[in-house]
Amino acid sequence: MKVRYVLAPQAVADLAEIWRYIKDQSSTGMADHVEFVIREKFALLAQTPEAGHRRSNLTGENVKFFPAYSYLIVYRPETKPLQVVSILHGRRDVEQILKDRL
Repeated sequence: MKVRYVLAPQAVADLAEIWRYIKDQSSTGMADHVEFVIREKFALLAQTPEAGHRRSNLTGENVKFFPAYSYLIVYRPETKPLQVVSILHGRRDVEQILKDRL
């Protein structure tokens, strides 16, 4: 099977952090469910990379954003396979975090 998306190292860390937080706040089952839904969004974006939107108020980099629950999936739409850069909670200082990461 062909890989349709890849996670940058920081995106892997983000996903693990999200899972741990939800497990601690709720349950393993809920953490697994949220991770599953986020991964479904990765697959969707790999098939339709134009589905997201640019946020020039957050970064001038060539990335797009797509929501999943309270999180923003940040990805590079022109990469093959699609590269997921970060998964960030919308209440965090996304602009500053992306300055450090991109």
